[in-house]
Amino acid sequence: MSIPALNIWGAPPTARYEQLAAPFRPLFAQILAQAAEADQTRGNLASVIQQLNALGLPRWRLPVSYGGQDATLVELLALLTELSAADSNITQALRGHFGFCEDVLSAKDLDWRAKWLDRLGQGALLSPGSTEVGTQARGDFETRLHRDATGALRISGRKFYTTGALYSDLINTIATGEDGTHYSVVVDLKAPGVQIVDDWNGFGQRLTASGTCIFDNAPVVDDEVRLTQQRFGHGQSFFQLYHLSTLAGIARRAALSGAEELSRRARTFTTGNADTAAQDVQLLQVIGEVASQAYAAQAIAQQAAQRLERTAHHVIAHGQPLHDDDPHVALAELEVCLAVNPVVDATLAATTALFDALGASATASDKALDRLWRNARTLANHNPRVYKSRIVGNYLVNGVLPPAQWRVGVAKGSG
Repeated sequence: MSIPALNIWGAPPTARYEQLAAPFRPLFAQILAQAAEADQTRGNLASVIQQLNALGLPRWRLPVSYGGQDATLVELLALLTELSAADSNITQALRGHFGFCEDVLSAKDLDWRAKWLDRLGQGALLSPGSTEVGTQARGDFETRLHRDATGALRISGRKFYTTGALYSDLINTIATGEDGTHYSVVVDLKAPGVQIVDDWNGFGQRLTASGTCIFDNAPVVDDEVRLTQQRFGHGQSFFQLYHLSTLAGIARRAALSGAEELSRRARTFTTGNADTAAQDVQLLQVIGEVASQAYAAQAIAQQAAQRLERTAHHVIAHGQPLHDDDPHVALAELEVCLAVNPVVDATLAATTALFDALGASATASDKALDRLWRNARTLANHNPRVYKSRIVGNYLVNGVLPPAQWRVGVAKGSG
């Protein structure tokens, strides 16, 4: 008797979601089939991302008139959870691009918005590139924006965590102008003076091209520069929730891969409960618990996504909130902070516990099941989760709103 393929991961987020998601699922299946090998060989994701671009995934949130599907944030994050269950490297490589799309959709400057909707609609892909490693003061940027002797605008500096740069056309970075002001700058990655170095050496998310980008007097177009304060106010919540949706997909893959491995396992122990592993009640319980952790991670992330959706709707309908004390921005940040630790805990537990249902053969390098924990652990370290519960507690006890967009660096005056 064949087992019906039931979707146990909950109802679709919207009535139209299944129709919107269906075109991507065959490619997701292909991505999954090669994910283990790609992780082992440090495979290049360029062709896969080009296929996703051809299907329209990077444009999903854009209006239909610009080649998108006018997808909601909840729909987007649900689809990205599915993609992450195939290969979370690809989801992460597109994180900066989707963040830029949100920035465009939220922009007050209608001319700037229209220009970028058009470019994004034509298939342009962007990567992020703000963080600098080294001893620069927290909140400062050593990357410089300046004019040469001819008056042309140039950028010089070095950025790290330029996730997805190898697969993108443009990079959205931050530089300090000659007036000491911080500017958001878009740079053509194929321009002279731009070098991408694939030197990301983390043990997880190996294929995301999250390494170095060097600007050596690279040209910048004047209208590709704007103040950082003009960036979308709910960006911190968006980027963190993006991670949580990715983690939920990893947890789902842990459950599905664990179940698949258990169903094929022929060898059993004399201390077991059945002649086949697939009938051993204790091992079945392990897989069920892993699935529950995946379900919980997804449900929590989707609940926070509902709040962020309302925030995004407010921003697009009424203008961009630029301050961290805007109630819509603060609410989104608090709900995402509430979601972080339970989603991370559930995913790390799922990617560890799946091995309890399997034998030593499950640790074979060609299966690459360890990549699930490595990828989850790496994502969980991107934004320190130890601070998230404190932020919520400080609000509940003292009425202190979440801090503004965080920066990394050395405390000023400590050097």
